[in-house]
Amino acid sequence: MTSESMTFRNGALFDGERLHFDQVMTFRNGVLAALAAEETAQIEGQVIDLNGDILCPGFVDLQVNGGGGAMFNDDPSVDSIRQIAEAHRRLGVASLLPTLITDTPEKTEAAVAAAIEAVRAGVPGVAGLHLEGPHLSVARKGAHDGALIRPMEDADLTMLIAAAEQLPCLKVTLAPESVSLQQVQALSDAGILVSLGHSNADFETCQRYAVAGARCVTHLFNAMSQLGNREPGLVGAALATGGLSAGVIADGIHVHPEVIRAAWAAKTAPGQIFLVSDAMAVAGTDQATFELEGRRITRTDGRLTLEDGTLAGADLDLTTAIRILVTHADVPLQEALAAATTYPASLIGQPVAQPLRAESMIRISSDLESCSWICSQG
Repeated sequence: MTSESMTFRNGALFDGERLHFDQVMTFRNGVLAALAAEETAQIEGQVIDLNGDILCPGFVDLQVNGGGGAMFNDDPSVDSIRQIAEAHRRLGVASLLPTLITDTPEKTEAAVAAAIEAVRAGVPGVAGLHLEGPHLSVARKGAHDGALIRPMEDADLTMLIAAAEQLPCLKVTLAPESVSLQQVQALSDAGILVSLGHSNADFETCQRYAVAGARCVTHLFNAMSQLGNREPGLVGAALATGGLSAGVIADGIHVHPEVIRAAWAAKTAPGQIFLVSDAMAVAGTDQATFELEGRRITRTDGRLTLEDGTLAGADLDLTTAIRILVTHADVPLQEALAAATTYPASLIGQPVAQPLRAESMIRISSDLESCSWICSQG
């Protein structure tokens, strides 16, 4: 990080809350020192002309299964977490939750231990851990291995509460079919971010689980009970319940942009819809295929599918997700940027830093096609 003053002009400046135009942003000794109208601002230090690009805090991604050629399920180790985090940092991600999908108890315990060690070792960008399963519904398993889905037992609850004590954030995706209200209450009381997902539960059941402590919904619309005219399902609960936020895979494949548009308009505050990549091993690479626990996954035209055609994660980065929100779902740019930064960061108790630091900022091209860190050390 440079110790010189840096002034950014001629672009859109997002400070985590608002998008500013016709203003300049000055960092002094790496820290935001001034944000002022260009005609009155005191320009100092190195002046960087953004040429209409966007200056924004780095992204926060709460669902990252892999990247850089590595899958967390294949190797739940510190080295794997580091490889995944480095790949996503090149894609503009400042903070992420490495995500383990449904697996054996032994693999889950290894993932917890690896995440704890990665945090202790200060692996850049690691904000905790996301366990997506195994306490889900077989009826809505998606690409998860149904043979490994099972109810939560006392030993699982004890393990998760102990893990939460050693992690800055532990997110757990579960289904009411496999976890009791009392268990959700205990998880929530322990500071765990409980997210409902891979569930066929009805609207009223999902609302009861929100009252018990669930605060999130995993990949809205995918692998869950849908919004119907007589039964709103988990989708309806996510949209109608202010205490629930919801991640969405905005690749134009998992959820149609018109559906995203409708959901954005329907969402009840204070909960927010935020972006996740649901990225797999191919993120940040040109790989065409990879394996997940011995099952071949193919990358074709932006899709990742098992041999039977089931979607298996996403071939997505958050810059692309922002572009799809803005250009296909008519989400205002300010909200789309917040959905990749402020909303998920706040949900895990790590709000976008104030004052902003230069090393945390990325430059997004005006066409929303690419991004880069403004400091080489970032």
